[in-house]
Amino acid sequence: MAKIRHIAIKAEDQEKTADFYKKTFGLTEVWRGPARDDGRRAIYLLDGYINVAILPARGEREGIDHFGFQVEDMEETLRAASASGAKGEAGAKPRDGRFAEMGVHDPVGTLVDVSVHGWKA
Repeated sequence: MAKIRHIAIKAEDQEKTADFYKKTFGLTEVWRGPARDDGRRAIYLLDGYINVAILPARGEREGIDHFGFQVEDMEETLRAASASGAKGEAGAKPRDGRFAEMGVHDPVGTLVDVSVHGWKA
């Protein structure tokens, strides 16, 4: 069975948002992604099971952006997604510090990251 192992939240004030999760729920910061042109970067937190990425909103809607499943068989998962109504083709994820290998969109358009290797623990 696939397991949810990743949630990404977009925030304008990433530090404040990361501090909220660290101080309120005891999440641990495990990694910061490379800085972009504007100096902002993803902040990755962990509760021991779920990786929570605090991403820069950069003027976009704040809140949950996407989530990710760790799976045993990528090809079978992508076939099942396609047969079950995934929107569009699965797309390979960039190798810039993100942990998912592929991304699919569910029938309502929500981005779902898919990884065999999982997220930073």
